[in-house]
Amino acid sequence: MTFRRAALFGLALAAAATPALAQRPPGQSVGDSIHVRVQDLPKPYETPAVAVQAESVKRPARDPLRVPEGFTVTLFRDNVDHARNLLTLPNGDVLVAQQRPGSVTLLRDADGDGKAELAAAWATGFDRPYGLAYHDGAVYVGDLAGVWRLPWTEGAAKAGERRRITADGAFGKRGGHNTRTVAVSPDGRTLYVGIGSDGNIDEEPEPRATIQAFSIDGGNQRTFASGLRNAVGMAFRPGSSELYTVVNERDGLGDQLVPDYLTRVQEGGFYGWPYSYLGSNPQPDFAEKRPDLVKRAIVPDVLFQAHSAPLGLVFGDRTIFPEKYRAGAFVALHGSWNRSDPVGYTVAFVPFRDGKPTGGYEIFAAGFRMPGGSGPARVWGRPSGLSVARDGSLLIADDYGAVWRVVHRGG
Repeated sequence: MTFRRAALFGLALAAAATPALAQRPPGQSVGDSIHVRVQDLPKPYETPAVAVQAESVKRPARDPLRVPEGFTVTLFRDNVDHARNLLTLPNGDVLVAQQRPGSVTLLRDADGDGKAELAAAWATGFDRPYGLAYHDGAVYVGDLAGVWRLPWTEGAAKAGERRRITADGAFGKRGGHNTRTVAVSPDGRTLYVGIGSDGNIDEEPEPRATIQAFSIDGGNQRTFASGLRNAVGMAFRPGSSELYTVVNERDGLGDQLVPDYLTRVQEGGFYGWPYSYLGSNPQPDFAEKRPDLVKRAIVPDVLFQAHSAPLGLVFGDRTIFPEKYRAGAFVALHGSWNRSDPVGYTVAFVPFRDGKPTGGYEIFAAGFRMPGGSGPARVWGRPSGLSVARDGSLLIADDYGAVWRVVHRGG
């Protein structure tokens, strides 16, 4: 991987200025610019596979998050248990998917002061809900049982009666990755669901490790794309019908393999898992099983540092941020557990030019991880879901129990 000279120079200045900043690894400071290239990656097993679980620490009392100059961060709502995903509704209310409680909570900022005064149990009784999408007066919730349609009434603090619209067993057998992200096509006709694999590396029957497409009523299921180990965040590029996703890649091949990624999802496309990675790079012990699929595996558009664990994805067109940010996408990097030098625990910005990602990314929000040396990351929060609020601010779900709000103040 390479870092732009300006980012390296900035890190050098920071190291000279304060000992704490000197201990931040590359990819942890706001403004760090990162471009991971396939040709620069090591071969499998050049470093051992490790397990380095993050250590939870108390949240700092003052200004825990760092963002670029001209931006500010405030707490939109605290004590939101296991806040994993976000959806902004047409009236400005915000829904939070909470996997462990099995609930969807409604947050409301009634007086417009940037803080949600109301937190109400909008819907309960789900099986690890994650996916949230809105279309034509209804909210679609994806959990392990399927996709549920819930009527939405403006101003109501509780949902209408829910109905599962996908068939029993539509998501395959239970187990393994448990996010079921939902996206609705711009024309409102198709529902997309990301279904991760059961395990790290194995041959598994579909629909695992795919993105499934359904008609908006939950019928006519088909595989839209495959070979995606765990496609989590999904969003359509504004003004287009191009679906993008972020994918958590496999473990066990070393610190720098395999990079997670963001990519445009091509209908009928195959993205490698489990037979290859990042195109036709062979997976040991698997590539020879399906050389035909290895040959046609697609190279993704943007690579993240391996094991960063991208979850949330949102385009910036509806923010009131500078034009640079409105033309790109934001990604929540949940953070590694399986790398000797931990990475992630940040929100990244992915620049686009002429409707395509430029290939790299930069750190937009940092601070969930405390400064420190080697060993496990010491974290007080982990970014998960993202949404643009009705006022153009960026909302960040922290699954340690909070929702943060980023506003541009100028400068």
